[in-house]
Amino acid sequence: MTDTLRPPQSVAATAAGAAAPQQLKRSIGVVGGTLLTLSCVTPASTLFVIVPELFAGIGSATALAIAIGTVLCVAVAFCYSELGTLIPSAGGEYAMVGTLAGRLMGWLVFVLSLIVVMIVPSVIALGTAAYLAPVLHLDKAMTGAAVMLAATLAGLLDLRANAWITGVFLVLEVIAAGVVSVLGFSHAHGGAPSLLHGVVAGDAGATTTVSVGAIVGAMGIALFITQGFSTAVYLSEEMENPRRNVSRTVLWTLGISAAIILVPVVAITVGAPDLQTLTSGDLSAMVTAWSNSAVGTFISLCVALAIINAGIVMVIQNSRVLFASARDKAWPEPVNKAFSTLGRFGSPWVATLAVGLPGAALCFVKGELLSNITGVAVTGMYLLVAVAALLSRRGHHKHAAAWRMPLWPVIPAVLVAVLLYVMTKLDTEPLLWTGGITAAATLYWLFYLRPRQDTRWVISLPEDQQG
Repeated sequence: MTDTLRPPQSVAATAAGAAAPQQLKRSIGVVGGTLLTLSCVTPASTLFVIVPELFAGIGSATALAIAIGTVLCVAVAFCYSELGTLIPSAGGEYAMVGTLAGRLMGWLVFVLSLIVVMIVPSVIALGTAAYLAPVLHLDKAMTGAAVMLAATLAGLLDLRANAWITGVFLVLEVIAAGVVSVLGFSHAHGGAPSLLHGVVAGDAGATTTVSVGAIVGAMGIALFITQGFSTAVYLSEEMENPRRNVSRTVLWTLGISAAIILVPVVAITVGAPDLQTLTSGDLSAMVTAWSNSAVGTFISLCVALAIINAGIVMVIQNSRVLFASARDKAWPEPVNKAFSTLGRFGSPWVATLAVGLPGAALCFVKGELLSNITGVAVTGMYLLVAVAALLSRRGHHKHAAAWRMPLWPVIPAVLVAVLLYVMTKLDTEPLLWTGGITAAATLYWLFYLRPRQDTRWVISLPEDQQG
């Protein structure tokens, strides 16, 4: 791995004799970046679309699982903050890992991130129809596909305009989460199940204590719930003063999003009338029962808007990943040229369509399988980022200007061990799907990228971040 510690190349030198690719423009600071990143976490839609899966699987242990996942994500956020300011690239994880751990590892983490960025918007979008039900009765898959198409169109706009659009929607998300929290806590009762010793309802109404193994097995989805904070590193090329603002955006986003999600989860758990209702996962019905149909409808519409908001931000994030991969010559030249083309508003429009249209198609795939595959991919991606963090203070990078995490190398080393353990507890089917995709990607690396390593998959930084 002779390429692991050399300084990242200039964009102008990504391929011999090639013209310098177009660059993204710096237009957002910490506030805009935090709004966009929080919108990618999409607290309300995560709360109402993804969290019910945990309620159904581990019952009242859901809050505990999310809390443990948040603690793990603090360590992950430290790794992202250090690596994101050391290697500020729209390529995100693959640029960080590829520069520090070698281009093969960078390629594999790129494939894992591509799995995440292609699937997550569809998983979220599939929840739209359920929350439009008080107003309109729509087909789940068709509605999700329509949301993805609308998000794709919005993703073609200027990034600053999208920061304001998503900011407005984010306010509605926070209001919805706040209302749910107040209603849940106001209906708390002495018979509520324990948050520390989770229980789940059986078919005959009997209750079963949730095992430690079950909580660990749900950790993939728990990590998925708060994983959107990593969006900050994808936006690093469009942030002013990224060496300072990326770390602030990552850490602020994780703290705020964890609070917005975890507080309502606790409130829902203690306010649920019984365990059967909690594990059914119908949060909209619980809100209506706690208040009235008007409030339930308001919350449902806020969630629907939150899902659209999430789709917009995720399409923005995902198009930047493809843009960066094309700039770094990951594909045959016609594909690279298309993905690196910027449109009228400065956005990579071909790359935006390339993530939005398949996302619409994925809305016709079973949502549970998509969620589980994403959980595996997120766990694997965090694992490789933690390995790269262990290598971040060698050679040229040791004295480079960057935010540095406390307690290095203990934090990334412990994180690697924990994530390896979590990986062994995840479901077999999503592991096989993710493993199969990763194996195919490895073959692509061996037979196409590696023989052309001088002109293909040359990881780069924008020129204003050299040195």
